[in-house]
Amino acid sequence: MNTDVLRWLQSQLGPDTDAQDLASRYERLRSAKAVALEVMHERVAALIAEPLKVTVNGIATIDNSANVAALERRTAQIADETAPDDPPEASHDLLTTVRLCPRRRR
Repeated sequence: MNTDVLRWLQSQLGPDTDAQDLASRYERLRSAKAVALEVMHERVAALIAEPLKVTVNGIATIDNSANVAALERRTAQIADETAPDDPPEASHDLLTTVRLCPRRRR
């Protein structure tokens, strides 16, 4: 994994994300976007595994449902973005030659 890919991953996932973990995932998945999506899915799964809302009457309420929604939106954004190691998009320009023939008159 080159430094451009590492910087892109850290900009998507946060600067505190372990670079060694990202490198090992990149070796396994071979795509920066796949690494970013895997990390985001794990973060969502970790939040969903715990109760999303906890209330202690009269003392405190903790609600993580907004965090889950934000992570899901960010995951969708990452899926739509172009990663530095994505292959260039193929051009779909097509040049076709058509032979025109005159119609016979009736």
